[in-house]
Amino acid sequence: MTTQSWLLLAAFLGVLFATVKPLGLYITKLMEAPHWRPQLRLETGIFRICGIHDEMNWRQYALAVLMFSVVGVLMVYALQRLQLWLPLNPQQMPNVTPDSSFNTAISFVTNTNWQGYGGETTMSYLTQMLALAVQNFLSAATGIAVAFALIRGFARHSMQTIGNFWADLYRITAYLLLPLSFVFALVLVSQGVIQNFSAYQQVTTLEPTIYETPKLDTAGQTVKDATGAVVTATISVPTQTLPMGPIASQEAIKMLGTNGGGFLNANSTHPFENPSALTNFLQMLTIFLIPAGLVYAFGRATGDTRQGWAVLAAMTVIFVGAAIAAMMFEQQGNPLLAKLGADQAVSALQSGGNMEGKETRFGIGASGLFATITTAASCGAVNGMHDSFTPLGGLVPLWMMQLGEVVFGGVGSGLYGMLLYAIMAVFVAGLMIGRTPEYLGKKIEAFDMKMVAVGILMTPALVLLGTAIAVMAGGGTATIFNPGVHGFSEVLYAFSSAANNNGSAFAGLGANTPFYNGWLGVAMWFGRFAVIVPVLAIAGSLATKKRLAHGPGTMPTHGPMFVGLLIGTVLLVGALTYVPALALGPAVEHLILWAGN
Repeated sequence: MTTQSWLLLAAFLGVLFATVKPLGLYITKLMEAPHWRPQLRLETGIFRICGIHDEMNWRQYALAVLMFSVVGVLMVYALQRLQLWLPLNPQQMPNVTPDSSFNTAISFVTNTNWQGYGGETTMSYLTQMLALAVQNFLSAATGIAVAFALIRGFARHSMQTIGNFWADLYRITAYLLLPLSFVFALVLVSQGVIQNFSAYQQVTTLEPTIYETPKLDTAGQTVKDATGAVVTATISVPTQTLPMGPIASQEAIKMLGTNGGGFLNANSTHPFENPSALTNFLQMLTIFLIPAGLVYAFGRATGDTRQGWAVLAAMTVIFVGAAIAAMMFEQQGNPLLAKLGADQAVSALQSGGNMEGKETRFGIGASGLFATITTAASCGAVNGMHDSFTPLGGLVPLWMMQLGEVVFGGVGSGLYGMLLYAIMAVFVAGLMIGRTPEYLGKKIEAFDMKMVAVGILMTPALVLLGTAIAVMAGGGTATIFNPGVHGFSEVLYAFSSAANNNGSAFAGLGANTPFYNGWLGVAMWFGRFAVIVPVLAIAGSLATKKRLAHGPGTMPTHGPMFVGLLIGTVLLVGALTYVPALALGPAVEHLILWAGN
């Protein structure tokens, strides 16, 4: 790893940790009614009109989440299917196909933002704003609301309710996501990110693009010469079409809400979304901003900030190890280049690391760090091509997703996912010493552990089962364009990304097909809500329990021992679940590459 990479990682962590406490304190206040009188009056009026009043038990909360999400899917689907006849479509984008609309609707409602389409060639401005950007806010707010409910489950005792979903949704959107997104969007515009409603611009390039293409006859068949060789024609294109649109506003919530769905197909690799090293740093920072603040809010709301710092420490240790690994593996480069000869240019290319698929304005360090952040945080935004990473460099983002994206994780989902592991950790520790496990003064009983098991094991089941079906079914293998171990890695990455609600991809796989749009849509839906419902069930169970006083036999859950136990639980479950699949993909590919094949 270069000195620049070390400094970048240190600067990122330094700025991030400086924001944790102030933002965490602000988020803690959002969990209750506002105290500022004008704000309280406005909120009271809105709640009265909407019929928002009583708090909910966990079943009512879960039903509200599911109903809201189903309506969201229907709305996003309808807007895509009707966009040709709707306004704000200067490019006259046609209606999106049924299977792609189905996949995209589920994708954005579940905070996955998997994109099997090219944004600038598929979606109208209205669809981008009213369907996709709106769901960027609402799906993020839903994840935070579920985290709020679980925090209340730990903080309350002898109560049947865990809050009101509609009140949480409003406060999170109005007081957290909208203000932060507005400020960040202005910052992005100041740095050159596009924000307009103009039609696409046709511009003359400084140099024409010249390429060879086969000649076609009047029947559309390739022309061949007397020897049977294909006849080609030289094409010179002096112009280029530049996409326009309201990009900065969607880019802001794309990062802050750990959504990841880009306005443009190239995502944060495109200079219109991510023009400079400064915007790249800010985008990485905003991905972790709310997840880190939520962890502090958890400790504050439960009455012991040390609990929040312990969880944050566990996340940080895993993240730093993964980030260093990704940057180091990419800095090693491709060993086969060294065998091409003694050419100085080739030697320099090898010593410079693996720049394939990366933007020169970011380099290897920033690309490796971005890849680790976005897959640790359930974001899915990319500033380089993960498919072009080295085998072990690509394994890092793949495994970060497979850990359940609990290393900071998505907004809300990272915290409640890590707390599932924390409950499992104290349960295992309790078994070791023969005591009923406790966490934050609450006994962890049979029902809680059943829900923890469902929440933790659901996504691995979806990933492994989906990958197995894809590599056996004709519809799955038909669009694997890299046969062999890398093709398997691409399929494994796709289902890992979908089931863990990430959205990034090894883009060598042709996934915009009825087969993948359907199966990945199923994986995204159950990967989101088959975890949320057990989490809310745990929240309801914990809220009804009495808080137990700490005794001499109570295991501390805020010291180095617990941090180590929590890290071990996360890594052990991830290792035991996915090592066989990883051995068939990235591990084998690494051995083949370094063997010189």
